Amino acid sequence: MTDTRGQQPSYETYNGPLPGERPQGQPGGPYHPPQAYGTPEGGTQGGQTGAVRRPRTGARTTPRTRKARLRVAKADPWSVMKVSFLLSIALGICTVVAAAVLWMVMDAMGVFSTVGGTISEATGSNESNGFDLQSFLSLPRVLVFTSVIAVIDVVLMTALATLGAFIYNLSAGFVGGVELTLAEDE
Repeated sequence: MTDTRGQQPSYETYNGPLPGERPQGQPGGPYHPPQAYGTPEGGTQGGQTGAVRRPRTGARTTPRTRKARLRVAKADPWSVMKVSFLLSIALGICTVVAAAVLWMVMDAMGVFSTVGGTISEATGSNESNGFDLQSFLSLPRVLVFTSVIAVIDVVLMTALATLGAFIYNLSAGFVGGVELTLAEDE
């Protein structure tokens, strides 16, 4: 490969100022960049007498928060179904655990025996003992009932969330979707 730039000056013989140095004959005061427009008649700038324009230092006193406006144009029904299914399973498990804890607390406080005794006295006769609340509201029976309710809840919540995604996609086609303004936290 040949050098086609021609004869280059030698850097050893250069006597001018180096980058960052001032040329000879320039005062040592602050640097004033060249002005794009000359000063108007009378030596004042912008009609103000004695006004000195100070250069910007580049440092801002308050940080600038970046904001972005986004639009949710479409919700994928498959992903909505998966997420709502997992969340409804978690809610179903919480429901079963809460029912079991509530039953144990009420049994430890003697609520079932007290209320059961009152109900058996009110419904009892000479031949029978009446209605037995403690056997009717036993822990296994309460947990089975709560589990059935939780399974129905999982199916309904998953179906309603998926249907909601379809309806949102239809309405977003007409009105453009939901607009969100997101801001960067600093």
